[in-house]
Amino acid sequence: MQRICIYSKDICWITGKSERYARDILRDIRLLHKKKKHQLITIAEACDYLGLPFQEVCDLLNGKS
Repeated sequence: MQRICIYSKDICWITGKSERYARDILRDIRLLHKKKKHQLITIAEACDYLGLPFQEVCDLLNGKS
């Protein structure tokens, strides 16, 4: 089963940035997409915001690399 949601730890791992930076990114994505605090962010939304290739990130997070 593949994951579709992304968490702050994932953003830390992908970008090499701090946990605080990752939380700020998730907050900005929520504001951009008008999501509530309890709603999850998808990998596609994060990739679109960060300008990263979706398939590569998806493969990394799902352990296919």
